Amino acid sequence: MNEKQREALTTWRVVGIDLAVGEPEALVRERACRSVGVDPAALRGFRIVKKALDARRRGGERRLRFVVHADLVLDASFRSRALSRALESGAVQKAPAREELRTALVHRTLTHPRRARIAVVGSGPGGLLAALVLARHAVDVVLVDRGSSIERRSKELVAFHRSRKPNAESNLLFGEGGAGTYSDGKIYTRVDDPLEVPILEELVACGAKEDILYDSRAHIGTDRLHRILPVLRAKMADLGVQFAWNTRVEGLVLAAGPTQHSSSVRALVTSAGEIPCDAVVFAPGHSARDTWLRFHEQGVAFEAKPFQLGVRIEHPQEIVNAGQLGTSVEAQSLGAASYQLVCREGEGAPAAFSFCMCPGGRIVASVNEPGYLCTNGMSNSTHSSPYANAALVATFGPREFGPGPFAGVAFQREIEARFFEVGGADYTAPAQRASDFLAGRESTGKLASSYVLGLCPARIDELVPPMLRDALRRALASFDRSIPGFAGESGLLVGIESRSSGPVRMPRDRETRRARGFTNLYPVGEGAGYAGGIMSAALDGAHSALALLERGLA
Repeated sequence: MNEKQREALTTWRVVGIDLAVGEPEALVRERACRSVGVDPAALRGFRIVKKALDARRRGGERRLRFVVHADLVLDASFRSRALSRALESGAVQKAPAREELRTALVHRTLTHPRRARIAVVGSGPGGLLAALVLARHAVDVVLVDRGSSIERRSKELVAFHRSRKPNAESNLLFGEGGAGTYSDGKIYTRVDDPLEVPILEELVACGAKEDILYDSRAHIGTDRLHRILPVLRAKMADLGVQFAWNTRVEGLVLAAGPTQHSSSVRALVTSAGEIPCDAVVFAPGHSARDTWLRFHEQGVAFEAKPFQLGVRIEHPQEIVNAGQLGTSVEAQSLGAASYQLVCREGEGAPAAFSFCMCPGGRIVASVNEPGYLCTNGMSNSTHSSPYANAALVATFGPREFGPGPFAGVAFQREIEARFFEVGGADYTAPAQRASDFLAGRESTGKLASSYVLGLCPARIDELVPPMLRDALRRALASFDRSIPGFAGESGLLVGIESRSSGPVRMPRDRETRRARGFTNLYPVGEGAGYAGGIMSAALDGAHSALALLERGLA
């Protein structure tokens, strides 16, 4: 469709369309057309943009239904009484403009007199999307990751589970796809960004289900990500991207920048030798502690930022299903239920909330260094596990862990080492029933869990900082009112969850996205302090790549 054709069309967004559980999605199109008074045959385009389950109680009863938003593409000249009424009531509105993973302007320094070579560090969502956008604009890209491609990475993780000896370079945190590959694979975000749909379409083109384009709880699943990533890699290779797996970045080759207080990166120092480059997109993930320190020693600015600390809580999935959806036949047809719970601050305790909820999932040891324990959650696309788990976290900042750019890292390490030792120093995880946590006693009897490396009874209420203990106690009592049994004997706390987000930020310019004091270093994603999940990291990588393309090299 050319520009003139686009100008002759208008996209109207119809919001709040009711769809009963069990009704086919085809009815959304019919109801959306009726709401604006248009014959379906006159549509120039149609798509569902959001579908969310409404399970709220009304008058003591729960009426399950989906609330759907849909876009109708019509001739710009179309008018009707129904459209006028819907616009006035707010049931219809103009759809926001959509952006693309392309830019109309590529700076001449990237194309003349030779193609620029950009090094992208990290193959998580931030690095992958940055590399994809750059390669689509005929920029030479080398993607560097200390971990392995997904095929080899999977085998290395099996070896860890058998030997309990982590591979410091390729693990649940480092390798193709980043930490999100072995997390829940959730790709929804609270940020309304015009690049979100184009990114989701890329994933669909690589094998993701189409419902991720509109499902309010869009989820890919670890199993499906293992099939999607090689397809995306092949597409990028066809665009000329070079992949340097099992290559650890150990430093930067620097030159003086155009101003007295600026520097320019001329090459990466890696375990496989120097990699010359004209710019670096730095997307190392939230656990690249050693790389942060090396960069800081070379003058790259870092600052402490707040991060979330907590534990995993696990329940039999049926408890969550009953609490969130009820026990009706309709509810049972919806599969594994999820939750998103918040307990506000009070009684001297900070706010606490659930994060990375994994319906039908399992708890994993998300570690890369010997001697430290950190847990996370993951689930496959089928949500087939009988357990549901989520992080319960509170926010800690410099006030709690002290000044200095890496004080948060030291704070994480201290707690992770404590839990590792209490667990027996073999990645067995300390655990405590929710009811025992509230009562202040050690749990007895068998502790059933999805965590494959085993659990040991421990006083988690004494292992975590008092501020977190108090926040979790208030949260458990609050969440039990929403989901009966949440804080009972069936709830199991497993710890520690210390890497829901990173504790550092690399200051960067708001417009150019360049690191402070550098002309060609672009910090991206969770490891740079600018994202908090798969989609937000991917968006940050794409936006930074577009900024680099438009502004060029200094």
